[in-house]
Amino acid sequence: MLKRYGIRRLLLTLTAASGLLLTACGGGDTGNGDSSNAAQDKGFPAPAPRAPDGGGATGEQRDGTDESREFAPEPDYLSTFALDVDTASYGYARRTLAEGRLPDPSTVRPEEFVNSFRQDYDRPDGDGFSVTVDGARTAADDWSLVRVGLATRSAEDEGERPPAALTFVIDISGSMAEPGRLDLAKDSLGVMTDQLRDDDSVAIVTFSDEAEEVLPMTRLDDNRGEVHDAIDSLEPTDSTNLGAGVDTGYETAEDGLREGATNRVVLVSDALANTGDTDAETILERIATERREHGITLFGVGLGSDYGDALMEQLADNGDGHTVYVSDDEEARKVFVEQLPQNIDLTARDAKAQVAFDPETVAEYRLVGYDNRQVADEDFRDDRVDGGEVGPGHTVTALYAVRVKPGADGHLATASVRWLDPESRDPHEESGQLETGSLEDSLSEAAPRLQVTATAAYFADALDGDDSLPGAPTLAGLADYSAELATRTEDEEVRRLADTIDRASDLTGQD
Repeated sequence: MLKRYGIRRLLLTLTAASGLLLTACGGGDTGNGDSSNAAQDKGFPAPAPRAPDGGGATGEQRDGTDESREFAPEPDYLSTFALDVDTASYGYARRTLAEGRLPDPSTVRPEEFVNSFRQDYDRPDGDGFSVTVDGARTAADDWSLVRVGLATRSAEDEGERPPAALTFVIDISGSMAEPGRLDLAKDSLGVMTDQLRDDDSVAIVTFSDEAEEVLPMTRLDDNRGEVHDAIDSLEPTDSTNLGAGVDTGYETAEDGLREGATNRVVLVSDALANTGDTDAETILERIATERREHGITLFGVGLGSDYGDALMEQLADNGDGHTVYVSDDEEARKVFVEQLPQNIDLTARDAKAQVAFDPETVAEYRLVGYDNRQVADEDFRDDRVDGGEVGPGHTVTALYAVRVKPGADGHLATASVRWLDPESRDPHEESGQLETGSLEDSLSEAAPRLQVTATAAYFADALDGDDSLPGAPTLAGLADYSAELATRTEDEEVRRLADTIDRASDLTGQD
């Protein structure tokens, strides 16, 4: 099993941000030659000096400290992880910052920041994945950022998707009375009910101090009014017995199980369990059992300024699903009307990725994030080992920091993805490769979406609370760069990222 690598130590040696922002914040596209001085005005330090031998020294050899554990140790040139399309960490950080608070560092998962933004990968024609590998050199000696991108077919190309059997488990505890919680859920569920197909089915379970089945599994063809009435009846009350809600939700889903359909539980909650069975392990075991025995997967929708982020993530991981977080009407409608339908259909089961770095050209590497999704290298082709479930319209991005050996030229890495066909469970693989000569000379010359990926990762790094990142940009500098990037990409989501970074800069007092 690979070690769990955090993002913080990356920029102790990787001063990638200085390369990104020395050009961009100083007018990198203008060619006026002033970028270096502009960057220094923002407080970006120069790249860290290289070790005297210039070679693949360990952390202990580089600076006299035992940091070799932070890097993939020789001869381990394989990085393996289960795919994850969660985005809740970034959504919750945005909500927290909008309320004038910094997020708890434990809720910051860099891969969920990275995966919150649209990418530019080619998409396959059918089920499975396309694989895109690109990268760019940085100002730090011999360091590059490498992006591994996986994409499924377009969400618009639904074809003959199977019908859905969706059991909504809705938190109606007292805390859900806060504006932006139950009211958001009710409005969005109402819109979604009108968007689903006639052959889809919906059940509704609520929970507060106890759980109740409000609506058994009901086909929508002639019963949409009944579903709307059940949604409209939801009112907040009492405390949060999350365990009872999960139990009753899965019982209802099992009772309404439809062969040949996508059977999914949709948990809508702030995940703050305070009554009944609050033991996470017991709740998680129930979810894992239902997934194994009946194929019922979980989609978690987080709400509220106080939010049980860690528990919701664990629930989704054990339920072969993923989590999102919503804080306003626009996000809620996007989740229930756009993203949830994407998750009705599956294009891949138990999907895992493995990146093989070439020891002839790579001295060391770091995977940014995915700490909770690591898989033993030898389990990549063991199809009994759980991976991630992915639907149409998704992209999965993994960002690596890679130190290339001085003067090395040739093959750099091969990225592979392995998955099971949703119906037959036959295994499939797809791969992509990267050569050193294909690396862009700087991040400012890289594809705009790679620059967005890097910016999101640097932002997550700045929020993780360690304050030990020499070579990293200030948040103000990162906000300036992301604002320029938003203008160039004409992407409203990147504009919102820039505004969010700016809020974080104000809160931390970083100029």
